[in-house]
Amino acid sequence: MSALGGIGGRLYRGEVSVDFVGRRRLWYSISGAILAISAVGLLVFGLNFSVDFKGGSLFKFPTGTESISQVRRTVSAAGGGSDAIIQQVTDIANGKSDWNVQTHPLSAAQQTGVSDAIARAFHVTQSQISTTFVGQSWGSQISLKALEALIAFLIVIVFYLSIMFEWKMAAAALVALMHDIIITVGVYALLRFQVSPASVIGLLTILGYSLYDTVVVFDKVRENTAGLLASGRATYSQAANQALNQTLVRSINTSVI
Repeated sequence: MSALGGIGGRLYRGEVSVDFVGRRRLWYSISGAILAISAVGLLVFGLNFSVDFKGGSLFKFPTGTESISQVRRTVSAAGGGSDAIIQQVTDIANGKSDWNVQTHPLSAAQQTGVSDAIARAFHVTQSQISTTFVGQSWGSQISLKALEALIAFLIVIVFYLSIMFEWKMAAAALVALMHDIIITVGVYALLRFQVSPASVIGLLTILGYSLYDTVVVFDKVRENTAGLLASGRATYSQAANQALNQTLVRSINTSVI
């Protein structure tokens, strides 16, 4: 951390500098490539929505020596369907693993049949099997609320930035937020992470940090370019590049730490 702070001090004083503006085409190319990969992943694989969003039945039980294919065959034979989404989830805190089996909505009798089949096949007790049912209407409501929260967040951001900065900066900030949304969602699609209500909260948190970082950078740009034309001490590009260097370490801390 002390080394990072030392580098940050040298960047702030202008002793060293990264030419962000001069090499903007390179950064645009890197960003564009990541966006393209994320978009392709989203289009090809789609999102793995949890039962909270699309409705269905969810069975959770401790893992043993069984494989995913064995779990799928057991669930399918018991009437859970061959299209069940099966994931092995490990709790980092205690190292214990569980199977999460998500099926289409099942009746109470069908859920009992699947639960009994799991207990017999994998030698677990009924008390070790957690069964959750979410109706499709409830899942649709959750999805709608998540979308409304995201739209409201973006509207507030545009309004706030339009007041604090000029409209071009507000537009740039919105593009940056969309950039972060696409990449985050693309990672979920590529790695097949399950999208749950907690994921939506996480996404809004990421966007909040992204907005905070954008405001810090824009504020520094505004400070560095104040009275720039009258003084003639530097070009706008040079002043903006200096602002990016002065806030670089803070941006890294905000994004990573």
